[in-house]
Amino acid sequence: MKTHLVTGLVAALLGAGSAHAETTLRIMSYNIWGGGANEGKGVEETVAVLKAANPDIIGMQETRLEPEDCTAEACAAVGESVAKEIAEALGYYYYDQSQENVALWANAILSRYPIGTPTAHDLGVPIDVNGVTVWAFNIHHDDEPYQPYQLLSIEYGPAPFIKTEAEAQDWATKTRGPAMDLLFEDMTAADGAAAVFVFGDFNEPSEYDWTDAAVAAGQQPVKVEWPTTHLLSEAGFVDTYRAVWPDPVAKPAYTWTPQGDEADPEDHHDRIDFAFARAEGLTVTGAWIVGETGPRTELAVDPWPSDHRATLAEVSF
Repeated sequence: MKTHLVTGLVAALLGAGSAHAETTLRIMSYNIWGGGANEGKGVEETVAVLKAANPDIIGMQETRLEPEDCTAEACAAVGESVAKEIAEALGYYYYDQSQENVALWANAILSRYPIGTPTAHDLGVPIDVNGVTVWAFNIHHDDEPYQPYQLLSIEYGPAPFIKTEAEAQDWATKTRGPAMDLLFEDMTAADGAAAVFVFGDFNEPSEYDWTDAAVAAGQQPVKVEWPTTHLLSEAGFVDTYRAVWPDPVAKPAYTWTPQGDEADPEDHHDRIDFAFARAEGLTVTGAWIVGETGPRTELAVDPWPSDHRATLAEVSF
């Protein structure tokens, strides 16, 4: 009787402990710009970035090349994906998101942990983190028309210039709404998962960056509650960078672009690359913009091989 009682008590305690076990992951979204190949380089510099950041799960965009005739209206990826080569250099698992649809442009998901069967629209995969199932979704939204340029009267494709928040929201919804519909359809596969992550080059800023305070500081032309990031916030996702650095005036956090001058009137530097997370008991313990040495970077790696900076976060749940 006593032996059975002790055994049962130990089993109960072990079960209680496992029910509340905490998982910690480093998650990263990184537009790799062809992994260096757009400038005739190999993947070595991109691999060096990933080794320095040490992520467990990576949503990667632009694993293939831009064509020579790339324009705002037409720019289909060419060549082979470098995801396999990068994954092998890191000793990671990988999945090339090779389906052609409006939410993808040469995407891949890399993971320190085994990757399972993808969703119907190829936007997400389950990942087995030591017996805990998490899901990673990775998207690359259309960049044309690009609403910050429309608002700032910067020529980019055949898009009209606009002036108001409502116009920006309308154009953003028309441009990226179909891709978000595919994402939300695929995310139903993740119901019941311990955690869900959404990575991507959104080609649209954050509602948390285009605020009244940012307008007053001269960072943005108007306040805009951008619809793409807002949809994820409404669905319970946390913008991991803004969870740690909530003030967009103190931390503008530009991921587009490390190239060029921030004062260039023909461009607008902004944060368009994101790592969103949703989980019960989620804590974001750290967040970094990863890029070249400079004032817009918390984690610097030189030389920097991409025309985007990356976003990295450490989360526990």
